[in-house]
Amino acid sequence: MSRHLLKAFACATALLAAIPAEAGPRETVQEIAEAIRHEFYDAAAAARIADALEAEAARGAYDAETDPRDLATVLTGRLKPEDPHFQVNYDPVGHAGVPAPGLPTRLTPPEAAAFDNNGFAEVRILPGNLGYIRMSRFANINWDDPNDPARAAADAALALVGNTEAVIFDLRGNGGGAPSMVGYLSSAFVGEQDIYNRFINRRGEGVERPRVLYPRPRLDVPVYILISGRSGSAAEGFPYTLQSARRATIVGEASGGASNPGGFIPLSEGFAVFVSRGTPRNPFTGTNWGGAGVQPDIAAPQDEALTAAQRAALERTIVAAPSPGRAEAARWALAALNPVNFDLRPYEGTYGPATAVAEDDRLVLRSGRRPPLTLIPVEPDQFILSDDPTVRYRFERDGDGRVIAMERLSLSGPSARTRRVD
Repeated sequence: MSRHLLKAFACATALLAAIPAEAGPRETVQEIAEAIRHEFYDAAAAARIADALEAEAARGAYDAETDPRDLATVLTGRLKPEDPHFQVNYDPVGHAGVPAPGLPTRLTPPEAAAFDNNGFAEVRILPGNLGYIRMSRFANINWDDPNDPARAAADAALALVGNTEAVIFDLRGNGGGAPSMVGYLSSAFVGEQDIYNRFINRRGEGVERPRVLYPRPRLDVPVYILISGRSGSAAEGFPYTLQSARRATIVGEASGGASNPGGFIPLSEGFAVFVSRGTPRNPFTGTNWGGAGVQPDIAAPQDEALTAAQRAALERTIVAAPSPGRAEAARWALAALNPVNFDLRPYEGTYGPATAVAEDDRLVLRSGRRPPLTLIPVEPDQFILSDDPTVRYRFERDGDGRVIAMERLSLSGPSARTRRVD
């Protein structure tokens, strides 16, 4: 080998030696162990978990996980039994801030927040004047910003259901989020009352009570919160806080049991680990929902929880409604949740411009180019309009029992009778 080639080889070797080698599984586990040791809220548990991880790595327990994605999954599974919040991510795209081949171009954080309306995925009025708010997450509120978009979204949602007989929050698919939103939404139903969790950590204590309370609290409106095994973290803190204060009725299945808040700690090579930095203490129970999860007051399969909450809210409205008309509206909405089955063939026919046809267990009214109306049978000769239970259709019979007319009844207007013409 010539002198020039030897010199070039020596330079290349020195350059390669100066470049740090890519971290292997043992180095990554060591970083995770150190993050847990210094940040996990329980110092004794932190030392135990970190020591065990280091010992496992030294034995080569993770050496076979050469794909960093698999290593993240395996370590997450290893840590979850210690605390449901533990999670290891491998995210070279987010770490480097550049797109990667084969992966989608990501939304920026503000874009992602706008796409799900800061967690307020759906807000509407259900039959019987029940407010419904479905939340996909609990967005963080920046108290220093008077125009904070997360707080504005919460205000808009609460304003829309501001005149309802009850409010139903649907958290069945909500994995959690920020305590600031938990506190703010809770204040909308308790006002000045201090019902909030304290967060105990190695550096002191934090509070769930919001820096700013909701300005127009509804202290008497019934609140129902739907949960499932997928409800976690802040989506458990909200129902637990209001349930412990006897301010909400929880409906569905027990939640996931992830009580301890924290955050992701970035590591090298695109890894990050979520570590719980605190644990909540409720002022009424002295504990939290960790492990067992929030227990429902009304147990129901998660896919039937909304109907169960509607029934409970409407039954309560019937008893407590301030006027006969509002009680009647609740009775009609409740009837729509409990349809009955009977022979629909006697009602088929032509009533003025409309034709009634039985389809499965419903009666469908068709009239020219107008969208068809679906009628739900609730008792013999009486049906409720499927998309508006404030409207009923009552059928009239003659002395021989033959249906001879149809009358439209409304809780907000006059009735209209149409004779059968076929």
